[in-house]
Amino acid sequence: MNGKKIKPLIPPRLRRGDTIGIVAPASHFNLEKFNTGIAMLESMGFNTSIPEILFDKKEYFAGSDLDRAEMVNRYFADPTIKAIICARGGYGSIRTLPLLDYKIIQKNPKIFVGFSDISALLSTLYLKCRLVTFHGPTVTTLGNSDNETKDSLLSVMTSDEKPKIALENGISIQTGSASGPVLGGNLRTLCHLLGTPFQPDFQGCILFLEDRGEAPYRIDRMLSHMKLAGCFNGLAGLILGTFQDCGNTGDIIRIASDIFKDESIPILAGLEVGHEKRNLVVPTGLDATIDADKKLLIFHEPATAT
Repeated sequence: MNGKKIKPLIPPRLRRGDTIGIVAPASHFNLEKFNTGIAMLESMGFNTSIPEILFDKKEYFAGSDLDRAEMVNRYFADPTIKAIICARGGYGSIRTLPLLDYKIIQKNPKIFVGFSDISALLSTLYLKCRLVTFHGPTVTTLGNSDNETKDSLLSVMTSDEKPKIALENGISIQTGSASGPVLGGNLRTLCHLLGTPFQPDFQGCILFLEDRGEAPYRIDRMLSHMKLAGCFNGLAGLILGTFQDCGNTGDIIRIASDIFKDESIPILAGLEVGHEKRNLVVPTGLDATIDADKKLLIFHEPATAT
């Protein structure tokens, strides 16, 4: 992140009784899982707003590119909507990026939650607007999430406390500590942003990565690609999330150790984010400190503002 540091745009805190808008920027979704997730949000004390076009289908997408982008634009512009949560990941977020109204989004900062393919949006909303977003469960994964995930979501959206994540089963790959904005998400999705106007800038950042269903050699290939493209130049630290069905944990640690062997940065594995039942919420774009010796990720301020 070159030049003068720009202060992140922290969204307003959510209160019980507020309305959460539901969007589908990527694939269409399973209705039963969706309804279970909506019921969970309402049991937390929130109202939900669901546009009719949310249920549209076009090939493997939840409607046309324009309609999916307009759902996002509309809810950021709507003052009655206090937060936005994505229905599902899948594929398609990258196609909405040129259609988003970043001026409207920057003028109306709101909590925005999702993961997997939604990583393209999380990354770009920080790149274009400096908006702090939230890597966490979608509506369709929320119902099957464990209690720690649900508590994590509620806490980060409503609390005035500084988030702190202890990697209880963490593995220190390279020791040390470092500070910087936390960015990251799905490895495959972030890799596909390379060479586009939406390529992320990780210089000075703590990067976290997760993925699903990728053979170890493909994880190696994506990390090697990003390294050769200069994506990891000036990286402050690295945290590995879950890599579901990507080989065993030892394979992923070995690959990361080899790719980053010449970098004097703290590296941790074992962050419980990704496609498992436990998918803790991580504020992206917010400054934090990684301590690879104590296996901690400590944010410097609350993730939401009054």
